[in-house]
Amino acid sequence: MPTEVQEETLTLEEILAGLKEMHRLILWNDDHNTFDHVIYCMIKYLDYNESQAEKIAWKVHNEGKCAVLEGSFTEMEIYRKILQQEGLTVSVD
Repeated sequence: MPTEVQEETLTLEEILAGLKEMHRLILWNDDHNTFDHVIYCMIKYLDYNESQAEKIAWKVHNEGKCAVLEGSFTEMEIYRKILQQEGLTVSVD
């Protein structure tokens, strides 16, 4: 049985952005995720404790966004995809 491969293309801007040493994963406020779901995802995927995850959820709610992780572009892209699959609105800066 052949294996399907999903090809992802990057723009020149995305490639150049990948050359920066540190990138941030930004969690954005949206109208469809509950506090509980955001807290659950922060604990499960980013190893925050419950108190830290709750503070992040409130910051996103009150300020519209929150940087939740820093690291290489590749690492941030992996976490971005994971959190997007959970329905969260995230981007890499």
